[in-house]
Amino acid sequence: MVKRIHRSIEEPIRENPPENEKWRGPDKGLILCWEDGRHLGQEQPKMAKRAKKGLLPVLSWKGGVKKHPKKFKKQGSLYYLAQWQGLRGEDLDISLTKKRVITCSKTGVEVTFSAATTQFAVP
Repeated sequence: MVKRIHRSIEEPIRENPPENEKWRGPDKGLILCWEDGRHLGQEQPKMAKRAKKGLLPVLSWKGGVKKHPKKFKKQGSLYYLAQWQGLRGEDLDISLTKKRVITCSKTGVEVTFSAATTQFAVP
């Protein structure tokens, strides 16, 4: 079983990977989400800059923080974490065995990312 998914930011973004590689490979789609975040960072540099400062913007997956949150602790998807790392221009580096907690710099909301089955389900 794979315990860590890592890919260097120096790796080129894949061009049209096969369907079985997108979601059914050992990374379960995390690389695809990370590459999507890299594209988003190129298309929306202001959002990328805010993410680099620790903001957790609302993205395609559960984990982003709205402007006026009702709760200050929440769960986030590893898919969100992968997309956020790509948006920030970072290496993809996700542990499938350990939790990662990130506090949004703008709202103070603490988001816990983990590989719990409900958060890591393939779409």
